[in-house]
Amino acid sequence: MTNPAIPAATLIVMRDRDGAPPELLMVERSAAMAFAGGAMVFPGGRVDSADESAAEAHDQPDAAARIAAIRETIEESSVAAGLSPIPDPAIIARLAQALHSGMQFTDLLTQQGLTLDLAALTPFARWKPAFHQARIFDTLFFVVRAPPGDWHPTPQPGECEAVLWISAADLLNRIAAGQATAIFPTIRNLERLAQHASVAAAQADAAAHPITTITPWIEESDGIQYLRIPEGLGYPVTREPLDTVRRGVGAASFPAA
Repeated sequence: MTNPAIPAATLIVMRDRDGAPPELLMVERSAAMAFAGGAMVFPGGRVDSADESAAEAHDQPDAAARIAAIRETIEESSVAAGLSPIPDPAIIARLAQALHSGMQFTDLLTQQGLTLDLAALTPFARWKPAFHQARIFDTLFFVVRAPPGDWHPTPQPGECEAVLWISAADLLNRIAAGQATAIFPTIRNLERLAQHASVAAAQADAAAHPITTITPWIEESDGIQYLRIPEGLGYPVTREPLDTVRRGVGAASFPAA
Protein backbone atom coordinates (compact mmCIF):
# COMPACT_ATOMS: atom_id res chain seq x y z
CA MET A 1 0.00 0.00 0.00
CA THR A 2 1.40 3.39 -1.02
CA ASN A 3 1.56 6.05 1.68
CA PRO A 4 -0.13 9.34 0.76
CA ALA A 5 2.19 12.11 -0.37
CA ILE A 6 3.16 14.66 2.27
CA PRO A 7 2.35 18.28 1.26
CA ALA A 8 5.50 20.38 1.36
CA ALA A 9 6.75 23.77 0.20
CA THR A 10 10.12 25.19 -0.80
CA LEU A 11 11.26 28.78 -1.21
CA ILE A 12 13.90 29.77 -3.77
CA VAL A 13 15.19 33.05 -2.34
CA MET A 14 17.23 34.98 -4.92
CA ARG A 15 19.22 38.22 -4.80
CA ASP A 16 20.74 40.14 -7.69
CA ARG A 17 24.43 41.05 -7.88
CA ASP A 18 26.08 43.73 -10.00
CA GLY A 19 27.90 42.15 -12.92
CA ALA A 20 27.38 38.58 -11.68
CA PRO A 21 24.66 35.93 -11.68
CA PRO A 22 22.09 36.10 -8.90
CA GLU A 23 22.73 34.23 -5.68
CA LEU A 24 20.42 31.68 -4.10
CA LEU A 25 19.83 30.95 -0.43
CA MET A 26 20.88 27.32 0.03
CA VAL A 27 20.79 25.03 3.05
CA GLU A 28 23.08 22.09 3.81
CA ARG A 29 20.94 19.58 5.66
CA SER A 30 22.27 17.76 8.70
CA ALA A 31 23.82 14.42 7.76
CA ALA A 32 21.60 12.77 10.38
CA MET A 33 18.35 13.84 8.67
CA ALA A 34 16.23 10.97 7.34
CA PHE A 35 15.46 12.75 4.07
CA ALA A 36 18.33 14.12 1.92
CA GLY A 37 20.77 13.99 4.82
CA GLY A 38 23.88 16.07 4.09
CA ALA A 39 22.48 17.37 0.80
CA MET A 40 22.26 20.97 -0.40
CA VAL A 41 18.61 22.03 -0.68
CA PHE A 42 16.46 25.11 -0.94
CA PRO A 43 14.87 25.96 2.42
CA GLY A 44 11.46 24.41 2.99
CA GLY A 45 9.52 21.64 4.63
CA ARG A 46 6.12 20.20 5.38
CA VAL A 47 2.89 22.15 5.25
CA ASP A 48 1.51 21.73 8.78
CA SER A 49 -1.97 22.17 10.25
CA ALA A 50 -1.15 25.67 11.53
CA ASP A 51 -0.24 26.71 7.97
CA GLU A 52 -3.59 25.36 6.77
CA SER A 53 -5.42 27.30 9.49
CA ALA A 54 -3.54 30.52 8.71
CA ALA A 55 -4.34 30.10 5.01
CA GLU A 56 -8.05 30.54 5.71
CA ALA A 57 -7.45 34.28 6.08
CA HIS A 58 -5.98 34.54 2.55
CA ASP A 59 -7.48 34.08 -0.90
CA GLN A 60 -4.08 33.55 -2.56
CA PRO A 61 -3.79 30.23 -4.46
CA ASP A 62 -1.82 27.63 -2.49
CA ALA A 63 -1.83 29.95 0.52
CA ALA A 64 -0.92 27.22 3.01
CA ALA A 65 2.12 26.18 0.95
CA ARG A 66 3.24 29.80 0.60
CA ILE A 67 2.96 30.32 4.36
CA ALA A 68 4.89 27.12 5.04
CA ALA A 69 7.64 28.14 2.62
CA ILE A 70 8.08 31.52 4.32
CA ARG A 71 7.97 30.01 7.82
CA GLU A 72 10.39 27.18 7.03
CA THR A 73 12.86 29.60 5.45
CA ILE A 74 12.88 31.72 8.60
CA GLU A 75 13.27 28.62 10.78
CA GLU A 76 16.14 27.18 8.75
CA SER A 77 18.05 30.35 7.85
CA SER A 78 16.79 33.40 9.81
CA VAL A 79 16.17 35.09 6.45
CA ALA A 80 12.70 36.54 5.88
CA ALA A 81 11.08 36.95 2.47
CA GLY A 82 7.39 37.45 1.79
CA LEU A 83 6.76 39.68 4.82
CA SER A 84 5.56 43.27 5.04
CA PRO A 85 6.94 45.68 6.04
CA ILE A 86 10.51 44.51 5.39
CA PRO A 87 11.73 43.45 8.84
CA ASP A 88 15.02 44.06 10.55
CA PRO A 89 17.31 40.99 10.42
CA ALA A 90 17.74 41.11 14.21
CA ILE A 91 13.97 40.82 14.69
CA ILE A 92 13.82 37.81 12.39
CA ALA A 93 16.70 36.15 14.25
CA ARG A 94 14.66 36.37 17.45
CA LEU A 95 11.54 35.23 15.63
CA ALA A 96 13.42 32.16 14.31
CA GLN A 97 14.46 31.24 17.85
CA ALA A 98 10.84 31.56 19.00
CA LEU A 99 9.70 29.28 16.16
CA HIS A 100 12.31 26.71 17.22
CA SER A 101 10.79 26.76 20.71
CA GLY A 102 7.34 25.92 19.31
CA MET A 103 5.59 29.30 19.19
CA GLN A 104 2.98 29.87 16.48
CA PHE A 105 4.15 31.71 13.37
CA THR A 106 1.08 33.93 12.97
CA ASP A 107 1.17 34.93 16.64
CA LEU A 108 4.80 35.96 16.32
CA LEU A 109 4.09 38.00 13.20
CA THR A 110 1.27 39.83 14.97
CA GLN A 111 3.54 40.61 17.92
CA GLN A 112 6.09 42.17 15.58
CA GLY A 113 3.54 44.09 13.49
CA LEU A 114 4.32 42.02 10.40
CA THR A 115 1.97 40.61 7.77
CA LEU A 116 2.36 37.95 5.12
CA ASP A 117 2.90 39.15 1.54
CA LEU A 118 1.98 35.92 -0.20
CA ALA A 119 1.72 37.60 -3.61
CA ALA A 120 5.48 38.20 -3.51
CA LEU A 121 6.01 34.48 -4.14
CA THR A 122 5.93 33.30 -7.76
CA PRO A 123 5.04 29.62 -8.32
CA PHE A 124 8.04 27.92 -9.93
CA ALA A 125 7.46 24.16 -10.00
CA ARG A 126 5.77 21.19 -8.39
CA TRP A 127 7.65 17.94 -7.81
CA LYS A 128 6.23 14.65 -6.58
CA PRO A 129 8.77 11.84 -6.97
CA ALA A 130 7.12 8.42 -6.75
CA PHE A 131 10.07 6.26 -5.76
CA HIS A 132 9.39 3.20 -3.60
CA GLN A 133 10.26 4.69 -0.23
CA ALA A 134 8.48 5.36 3.04
CA ARG A 135 7.96 9.09 2.55
CA ILE A 136 6.86 10.79 -0.66
CA PHE A 137 6.69 14.58 -0.74
CA ASP A 138 4.42 16.61 -2.99
CA THR A 139 6.38 19.86 -3.02
CA LEU A 140 5.45 23.26 -4.39
CA PHE A 141 8.45 25.48 -5.24
CA PHE A 142 8.17 29.27 -5.17
CA VAL A 143 10.71 31.89 -6.23
CA VAL A 144 10.96 35.18 -4.34
CA ARG A 145 13.28 38.17 -4.33
CA ALA A 146 15.45 38.41 -1.22
CA PRO A 147 14.61 41.30 1.10
CA PRO A 148 16.97 44.26 0.81
CA GLY A 149 19.53 44.66 3.52
CA ASP A 150 22.49 42.80 4.97
CA TRP A 151 21.15 39.32 5.69
CA HIS A 152 23.61 36.84 7.19
CA PRO A 153 21.96 33.40 7.25
CA THR A 154 22.08 31.35 10.44
CA PRO A 155 21.52 27.57 10.24
CA GLN A 156 18.85 25.96 12.42
CA PRO A 157 20.57 23.83 15.09
CA GLY A 158 20.05 20.11 14.54
CA GLU A 159 18.45 20.61 11.14
CA CYS A 160 21.06 22.41 9.04
CA GLU A 161 24.84 22.23 8.94
CA ALA A 162 25.18 25.49 7.04
CA VAL A 163 23.27 28.15 5.13
CA LEU A 164 24.88 30.24 2.41
CA TRP A 165 24.34 32.54 -0.55
CA ILE A 166 25.71 31.02 -3.76
CA SER A 167 24.96 31.20 -7.47
CA ALA A 168 23.32 28.24 -9.15
CA ALA A 169 26.31 27.73 -11.45
CA ASP A 170 28.81 27.81 -8.57
CA LEU A 171 26.85 25.23 -6.61
CA LEU A 172 26.51 22.98 -9.65
CA ASN A 173 30.28 23.19 -10.08
CA ARG A 174 30.80 22.18 -6.44
CA ILE A 175 28.45 19.23 -6.89
CA ALA A 176 30.25 18.14 -10.07
CA ALA A 177 33.59 18.34 -8.24
CA GLY A 178 32.32 16.21 -5.36
CA GLN A 179 32.50 19.11 -2.91
CA ALA A 180 28.73 19.08 -2.28
CA THR A 181 25.80 16.75 -2.90
CA ALA A 182 22.22 17.29 -4.03
CA ILE A 183 19.27 15.12 -5.00
CA PHE A 184 17.82 14.89 -8.50
CA PRO A 185 15.08 17.58 -8.18
CA THR A 186 17.49 20.10 -6.65
CA ILE A 187 20.04 19.64 -9.44
CA ARG A 188 17.40 20.02 -12.15
CA ASN A 189 16.10 23.20 -10.51
CA LEU A 190 19.63 24.59 -10.15
CA GLU A 191 20.24 23.98 -13.87
CA ARG A 192 17.02 25.82 -14.69
CA LEU A 193 17.90 28.75 -12.44
CA ALA A 194 21.46 28.95 -13.78
CA GLN A 195 20.04 30.05 -17.15
CA HIS A 196 18.93 33.42 -15.74
CA ALA A 197 20.99 36.56 -15.20
CA SER A 198 18.57 38.23 -12.79
CA VAL A 199 15.79 37.54 -10.33
CA ALA A 200 13.31 39.14 -12.72
CA ALA A 201 14.35 36.73 -15.48
CA ALA A 202 13.83 33.73 -13.18
CA GLN A 203 10.42 35.04 -12.17
CA ALA A 204 9.47 35.56 -15.82
CA ASP A 205 10.58 32.02 -16.64
CA ALA A 206 8.45 30.70 -13.79
CA ALA A 207 5.41 32.63 -15.00
CA ALA A 208 5.92 31.43 -18.58
CA HIS A 209 5.70 27.70 -17.78
CA PRO A 210 2.76 25.72 -16.42
CA ILE A 211 2.93 24.33 -12.90
CA THR A 212 2.61 20.69 -13.86
CA THR A 213 3.32 18.03 -11.25
CA ILE A 214 6.68 16.47 -12.12
CA THR A 215 6.98 12.77 -11.34
CA PRO A 216 10.26 11.41 -12.73
CA TRP A 217 10.25 8.04 -14.45
CA ILE A 218 12.82 5.55 -15.72
CA GLU A 219 13.42 5.20 -19.45
CA GLU A 220 16.03 3.10 -21.25
CA SER A 221 17.98 4.46 -24.22
CA ASP A 222 20.85 2.64 -26.01
CA GLY A 223 21.08 0.19 -23.15
CA ILE A 224 21.36 2.91 -20.48
CA GLN A 225 18.66 3.58 -17.93
CA TYR A 226 17.85 7.24 -17.34
CA LEU A 227 15.70 9.07 -14.85
CA ARG A 228 13.51 11.40 -16.91
CA ILE A 229 11.24 14.40 -16.46
CA PRO A 230 8.89 15.97 -19.04
CA GLU A 231 10.04 18.38 -21.72
CA GLY A 232 8.59 21.86 -22.07
CA LEU A 233 8.62 22.91 -18.42
CA GLY A 234 11.68 25.16 -18.53
CA TYR A 235 14.32 22.58 -17.63
CA PRO A 236 17.41 22.50 -19.87
CA VAL A 237 18.33 18.98 -18.71
CA THR A 238 15.52 16.43 -18.59
CA ARG A 239 17.34 13.16 -17.94
CA GLU A 240 20.25 11.73 -15.96
CA PRO A 241 21.79 8.24 -16.01
CA LEU A 242 20.13 6.30 -13.23
CA ASP A 243 23.40 5.10 -11.73
CA THR A 244 24.48 8.70 -10.94
CA VAL A 245 21.21 9.85 -9.38
CA ARG A 246 21.23 10.74 -5.69
CA ARG A 247 18.00 9.68 -4.00
CA GLY A 248 16.51 11.40 -0.99
CA VAL A 249 16.21 8.37 1.29
CA GLY A 250 18.85 5.68 1.51
CA ALA A 251 18.98 3.13 -1.27
CA ALA A 252 15.24 2.88 -1.85
CA SER A 253 14.21 1.29 -5.13
CA PHE A 254 12.97 3.23 -8.11
CA PRO A 255 9.66 2.24 -9.66
CA ALA A 256 9.75 -0.04 -12.67
CA ALA A 257 10.18 1.66 -16.03
